[in-house]
Amino acid sequence: MSAKIRWRCILISKEFQINEQIRDREVRVVGDDGEQLGIMSSRDAQQMADEKEMDLVKISPNAKPPVCRIMDYGKFKYEQSRKEKEAKKKQKVINVKEIRMSAAVQDHDLNVKAKNCIKFLENGDRVKASVRFRGREMAYTDSGKELLLKFAEIVSEVGKIEKPPKMEGRSMVMYLMPKKDS
Repeated sequence: MSAKIRWRCILISKEFQINEQIRDREVRVVGDDGEQLGIMSSRDAQQMADEKEMDLVKISPNAKPPVCRIMDYGKFKYEQSRKEKEAKKKQKVINVKEIRMSAAVQDHDLNVKAKNCIKFLENGDRVKASVRFRGREMAYTDSGKELLLKFAEIVSEVGKIEKPPKMEGRSMVMYLMPKKDS
């Protein structure tokens, strides 16, 4: 039965060498309780792992000689996936919201877009403010830059400029981020 488990582990593992995959002549072996068992041939180490009905896993392949550990590989992988899930729960996801304007936007429309931007910034999202230029408006990119800077000034109470206005194709883009509450 242990042969089937080892074979299954060989197919699962992509980052570690396990059991028969270990081809080194000599390896340093660490027991399942963390005890140093010394340097021995990989065949002897494999026999020790088989006696304990566990797997031999190469942990440090670059060491001289490589370090292998006797462990239950299935349990090890399970614990590793649990740690990754816990780390994902703790990390904060930052969304980027986009607000588009035209170069000839009126003050009222600009204020409405600024209110929406303030909502996004208060929620902790980054905001990408962009001005699209159509046709002959490309000749007046300076007015688009002034518009974006005016927009940043309106929302300056809750946000600050992360990346200043910059041309990207036919639009000018500026990134805003929320201010810290310190």
